Amino acid sequence: MLNVNEIIGAFLVLFAIIDAFAAMPTIINLKKQGKTISASKAALYSSVMLLIFFYVGDVMLRLFHIDLPSFAVAGSIVIFVIGLEMTLNIAIFRDSKTEGNDATFIPVVFPLLTGAGVFTTVLSIRAQYADINMLIAMGLNVVLIFIIIASIDYIEKFLGDAIIYMMQKFFGVILLSIALKLFITNITYIVEQI
Repeated sequence: MLNVNEIIGAFLVLFAIIDAFAAMPTIINLKKQGKTISASKAALYSSVMLLIFFYVGDVMLRLFHIDLPSFAVAGSIVIFVIGLEMTLNIAIFRDSKTEGNDATFIPVVFPLLTGAGVFTTVLSIRAQYADINMLIAMGLNVVLIFIIIASIDYIEKFLGDAIIYMMQKFFGVILLSIALKLFITNITYIVEQI
């Protein structure tokens, strides 16, 4: 049953976790390194990832005998490394000849936009909202991802190098904080289960 309050609630929760605005400095940095990032592909991949999380997330974890906290800990480590790269201006991820020039799926869509935090959130909140409202909220977030990536060149020109550099540092620290929170919350749960 359509419910505007549920759509807004689910949208805001996902918006806060996906945080496409925080990904802007990383996307700009990747483009400066000569990587290509397609807005339409990012929207498509994000849609697919969100639908997989929504419909078969539990099944996938059970299939590989992985629990949600372990997946979240692994994802938090990747997010932490990306945050370190942004904050300290270092390259930890090495370019591989097989990965090509397209950075749309890795690292932009996964794990940056739809990584472990989003996976965990979708599985956690889907019981609180009707399916149709969750799907609309996910769709609205995908539209926002498309708009941000499609207009990234204009955003970069508008903000300028100095502000982009400051945003990169700021959002690098934010990513580090998100990664630490995700790690601590889930590692605590894992330790308690042992």
